[in-house]
Amino acid sequence: MRFLKFSLLAILSIVATHAHAGNKIKYYFNHPPETSVSTGVDAINLNGRIDDTLIAYINRAKYTLDIAVYNFTSYSGSGDLSNVVNAINAAYTRGVKIRWIHNGTTATANTGLTTVNAAIPKLASPIGSAYNIMHDKFMVVDGHSPNPDESIVWTGSTNWSVAQFNQDYDNVVIVQDSALAHAYIGEFNQMWGDTGMTYNLTNSKFGPYKADLGRHNFTIDGKQVELYFSPSDGTNNKIKSAILTANKDLYFGVYTMTDNGCANSIATVKMNGAYVAGIVDQYSNYSGNGAYATLTANLGSNFITYTGSDLYHNKYVVIDPSDACSDPMVLTGSHNWTSAANTTNDENTLIIHDATAANIYLQAFRGDFYALGGSLTKVYGCTSGVDEVGEEKARMAVYPNPSSGDFTMTLDLAAPQSVTAYITDISGRSINIINDEWQPAGVMKKTLSVPAAGIYIVKIITNASVYNYQIIRN
Repeated sequence: MRFLKFSLLAILSIVATHAHAGNKIKYYFNHPPETSVSTGVDAINLNGRIDDTLIAYINRAKYTLDIAVYNFTSYSGSGDLSNVVNAINAAYTRGVKIRWIHNGTTATANTGLTTVNAAIPKLASPIGSAYNIMHDKFMVVDGHSPNPDESIVWTGSTNWSVAQFNQDYDNVVIVQDSALAHAYIGEFNQMWGDTGMTYNLTNSKFGPYKADLGRHNFTIDGKQVELYFSPSDGTNNKIKSAILTANKDLYFGVYTMTDNGCANSIATVKMNGAYVAGIVDQYSNYSGNGAYATLTANLGSNFITYTGSDLYHNKYVVIDPSDACSDPMVLTGSHNWTSAANTTNDENTLIIHDATAANIYLQAFRGDFYALGGSLTKVYGCTSGVDEVGEEKARMAVYPNPSSGDFTMTLDLAAPQSVTAYITDISGRSINIINDEWQPAGVMKKTLSVPAAGIYIVKIITNASVYNYQIIRN
């Protein structure tokens, strides 16, 4: 079986509003991955363009936007997200119905909401001894659209701030699936207290008062996907159960880990012979944190504590990415591995059973681990095909990249064949198509033009292969 090489197109290959099979779950990162271990789909570092990607999805909204985000800070010393505010306000102006839930504690900066249209209803989570924080970071686009291909869930570890988008270590997951969108809307409506545009404080439920709505298992693009909300669904137990399935290797990147059960499960997997490595933020390193002590004692140099000026803010674990025969999976979301996340916070977690997703997160983890001064042993296990990534990369080139003008694309063709080329922008809209041109053997050379600054994808389809390149126009 041939692995095909994909870049950002595998994440945003949506023309108009239709997503093709195999492209309905997309993953973004904001630090460089190590793509040398890619098995066919490169992890994507958006490199300061998470805001552009978010805006692209906001701009697609036709009917509704349901936003539950811990904090939205539109201005800081290192930049601003007024472009996100403008996109939200423009959506409202064109008739999109928008509901917004945010954390209510005064310690949380939500200054961005001051410039969001005042007519958009906004609900702050309650404050009191029974509650902690509304820590979700999700948005549902057109969750009840009559066209199921238009329903989008945006989630992950990333709050809506300049630091989270551009400096801190974070990840974003985007899923195009109406059933999953309905489940997220069900959770949103619990907190909102109503299914309509006006929230109902009498019916509104946050934290420990929420019910388990029972929508946990989905099949998306043929992949098993699990969804859990906190604190109703016992998420820490789901994390521990997932960890204990590891046979070959396991990698975790978690902002805060204080749950002893999660740390002990990692230690058990390590003692059972799996290769294990992890990263936590320095906020996990404090006196009395038994989980941190367990990891330090068991993982040695394979355990890194981030001590930089930003935050290592991910909350993921990658299980058996090197063994396609051992149910490789990724667990990610807003949920830190703590008692508070499990018992009082409002959180969401996805578990995606997929070898490609696991490999993508492995690339991201290895990129972070090496950037922070660590080193790892490459693990080999059962594979489902032959890795031909090196061959594919060698045969196609696009340069200069980045460019302030046109690009030159070359492709080495071993035999005469038909070639089709596509260029798409960050939202998946088609920019240019070269349809089914017959090319002689040898090096094909084309000049490519894009209309404005941004990220674009060049996709080339030949008789035997698919080639993809991310290009950046400055």
